[in-house]
Amino acid sequence: MSSQGMPMDAAVIMSVLLEGILYGFSVLMFIGTVWTLTYKPCKQDINRPTLVVAILLLILSTAHMVVNTIRAEDGLVKYRDTFRGGPSAFFEDVTQPTYLIKNVLYVMQSLLADAVVIYRCYVVWRSVLVIILPSMLWCSVAVTGIHAVYSCSQASSNIFAQALAQWVKAFLASTIATNLLSSGLLAYRIWMIERGVSTVRVTKSTMMHIMRVLVDSAVLYSLMLFAALICFVCSNNGEVVVVDMAMPVMSIAFYMVLIRIAINRETRGRISAIPRRTTSEMDQGHPRKCPREPLQVHVSQLIHCDGTSVYRTGNQD
Repeated sequence: MSSQGMPMDAAVIMSVLLEGILYGFSVLMFIGTVWTLTYKPCKQDINRPTLVVAILLLILSTAHMVVNTIRAEDGLVKYRDTFRGGPSAFFEDVTQPTYLIKNVLYVMQSLLADAVVIYRCYVVWRSVLVIILPSMLWCSVAVTGIHAVYSCSQASSNIFAQALAQWVKAFLASTIATNLLSSGLLAYRIWMIERGVSTVRVTKSTMMHIMRVLVDSAVLYSLMLFAALICFVCSNNGEVVVVDMAMPVMSIAFYMVLIRIAINRETRGRISAIPRRTTSEMDQGHPRKCPREPLQVHVSQLIHCDGTSVYRTGNQD
């Protein structure tokens, strides 16, 4: 099947340019993420698994950026006059090693990003049953992604041929379903917990802020995947641009969650640390001395399990 839209060589140039810009943002956000994860008073508080995932995302996106740049240089400079058909034919050849390598990196990063969302869902729900369907979809992402790359290595036509496009479409549809389902379950659980404790909480909770951050991240990633799927359905060369842009976007979506939550936590900590004084005290210029009385502490406990909430209040002198 013939491709439509912009010429393939123009699409590759645009993809390298836009991916490079987004990659620069992702590197800056990676630095911010590492700072939020490692700036702790005690080393035991460092979330090492999250730090490892952040580093892996940077490594994969960096490798993809390097391979994509080499591929552009090969097609536009190195093999410009020697490859039959010119640069456009070179970039349409899905058996090129650089094309296969960059797609392997894309599949690996997609699996890593989807696994992170599923793990977050498990942490919030604390139930293996909830993540059974997302895990099955994740396995579908792995199978379709691996088969798509293998089919490209054995192909004799462009990526929009029916034998190749059907696996790429299945891969994109699977990762969209995995991301939306896991993020939806995660947001629903946070909303249920927030609704359960809202009647007994006396301070403003950050759980709704966390839910909004997670939803924003899921929407950002899903929009890129939807755009790539539409390009494949329409056999448009714009898929080259969208798929290459999706690599740094996956990293940005992951870093964004951690940075925004850390900023919100820091802001709330500074607000709570501001001393409060009454109007009369500020008028007098010095705090009033109050008689000392025995301190009474009210201890409230909220136990949330299996959809039920038990609220207990006790006094402690």
